[in-house]
Order: sequence, then structure tokens, then C-alpha cells
Amino acid sequence: MRSIISKIIKGILIGLILQVVFSGYALCNDAKLPIGYLDRITTDEEDMRIRYPSFVFSEPVKNEIYVIDSMGRIIIYTSDLFPIITLDKRNDIDAPQGLAVDPAGYVYVVQGQSREHPRCRISVYNPCLIWQRDIYVEGFKDCDKFMPYRIASDRHGRLYIAGISYPGVIVTDNTGKYIETISPEENGKMAKIIHVALDNEGRIYLVSEEESRIYVYDEDRKFLFKFGEKGGGSGKLSRPVSLAVDNRNGMIYIDDYMRHTISVYDKTGKYLYEFGGLGWGEGWFQHPRDIAVDSSGRVLVADTFNDRIEVFQPKEEQRANSK
Repeated sequence: MRSIISKIIKGILIGLILQVVFSGYALCNDAKLPIGYLDRITTDEEDMRIRYPSFVFSEPVKNEIYVIDSMGRIIIYTSDLFPIITLDKRNDIDAPQGLAVDPAGYVYVVQGQSREHPRCRISVYNPCLIWQRDIYVEGFKDCDKFMPYRIASDRHGRLYIAGISYPGVIVTDNTGKYIETISPEENGKMAKIIHVALDNEGRIYLVSEEESRIYVYDEDRKFLFKFGEKGGGSGKLSRPVSLAVDNRNGMIYIDDYMRHTISVYDKTGKYLYEFGGLGWGEGWFQHPRDIAVDSSGRVLVADTFNDRIEVFQPKEEQRANSK
């Protein structure tokens, strides 16, 4: 028994030593990266810790930040990371998965099944965050099996909805009326899409965790190109789960859940670099679930199992802000 306990303690000590060593290694190599750690979000407006955040969104008009955590709530922050309000069961929020804000300021919240609401729905809130209606996505094949997970809105108010284990993305108008399905193919079969994002030019980005691919379409939903290669090393994608675009320069940031990293590509899909890695110190991740880029180029990562949102900034911006 003593031998087993001794081995356990030894293993813990080795793990701590390795963490210190690799943390030092990351700091030494930090100067080589064009992006650096800036700050983090860990609490709500009542100073309670956020728990397992799985979603982060930067709203471009008010520059507010929306966070969804495992406690079934949406926490909203100002651009300087100050928490201002929480939406929860009191606001008919009970199983939030993702959200989008349309050009008119309406908030579309994807909600999963719950005891009170056995059907998945998209709850619509006006710019004052008052509930207006629920949308049930219908009008296409197997719609009864469709479970919405992530959502995006374009400049015309159209909604792009990715579902759980669903091949493609559903496109609707802002009332939920079905328009079409965008279904990329890979090796003769429809690719399952886990995430959808749009940039200011109207480009549509679809993320396939299963295929480790990103599919890019234009504003008219015409296929442009795809990129990403499955693998476990640098320049490869193991389990990409979300994507965000820096609208200032077209840089594409991809959250790789299994590799605990963020991979960065240019607007053509060319791999540039990555940052992060498994750990709990500043700049490290444990199974990050989502990513966003705000209007100033700050990168926000939902560092799920570290109970925080980590904030990064391109070093050119950090230097400019320090002057």
C-alpha cells in the first residue's frame, strides 16, 4: 500500500516539475510568436467563478462579449472585460449552446433540450434582452432529428445553423423559415459540420471536426475552397471545433480541442503558426471549446477545463497600446 501511495506522490511531483519546465519553455519561446497573452475572464458580475465556459462571442456594434458556461447561463461583459449582466432561467435561458446577434441587435440563442422545453429551439431576444419568441427549425429532410448547436447571422439577417452530428448547415431567414442546406462533400459523403462563422465580407466558414477540414463559401453560398489536414502535429488539425476571423486582416483562428491549441491561417487557408498547449498557466489551455476575435483584433478563447476565457492580442497592437 505504501509503495502505491509513494508512486502516486512521485507521479504528481513529476507532473508539477514538468509543468514548471514547459511553462518556462513557453515563456522563452513567446517572443517568437506574433501574438501574446493579455488578460483573462474568470468571474461574473457577482464575483462568482464561471464554470466550464463552452462558448464566447464578440458583438461588433457595442463590442460586448457573451460567454456561456456549464451553469446554463449567458454572461455579458463590456469590451474592457467588466461583467454587466447574466441571463439565466429568469430570462427563459436554461440550456444555451451558442448565440448570434443580427444587424438590428436581436440576439438568437440556440437552446438544447431541457425538462421545461423537450424540443431544441432558438430563442429570440430584442436589443434590450427581452424575450420575443422561440424558433423551431423545420421544413427540410429529417428536421425532426436536427439538434441546433451553433448559429451565425449575416448582414441581411439570414441565420446559418450548425447541428450536432448533422451533415451541413441549415440556412433560414430571421423568422426561421427554411431557405437551403449547405452540404460540403468529403470522400463521397456529406461532411458533418460542428461550427459556422461569417466574416465582414460575407464569407461563410464551416468547420468539420470529423474531417478536420474548413470549407469556405462566398456570400451567395458558392463554394470557394477548403483547407486543413488531419493530424496531431504542428500545421495539422486533430479535432477543430470552432473558428473566428480577424476582420481587419482576414486572419483565421481555429480552436483545436484535442491538441489544446489555436492554429492560425491567412485568408487563403495557408498555415502560419499555432499557440497554446496543454496546461493551466497563462497562455495554456485544457480542451478549449470556442474562440472569438473582437473588432480590435483581440483573440478570446473559451478555455473550458481551466474555467476561464483567455484573452490574447497581436504584439503589434500591444506595442501600439503601450506607447
